[in-house]
Amino acid sequence: MAVQQNKKSSSKRGMHRAHDSLGTPPIAVEPTTGEPHLRHHVSPTGFYRGKKVLKTKGDE
Repeated sequence: MAVQQNKKSSSKRGMHRAHDSLGTPPIAVEPTTGEPHLRHHVSPTGFYRGKKVLKTKGDE
């Protein structure tokens, strides 16, 4: 098993983790309603990739 020879300082540890921060989630726009939603998720009105996939309260 590998064992480190010298302790990594907090500065070097921070440099190593510099790219691990979370960015803003990607937002997509539904082509039929123009509504923004998370990528690969159903929009609040029940549309996914231009097709109605879920029933919502306004569908009755």
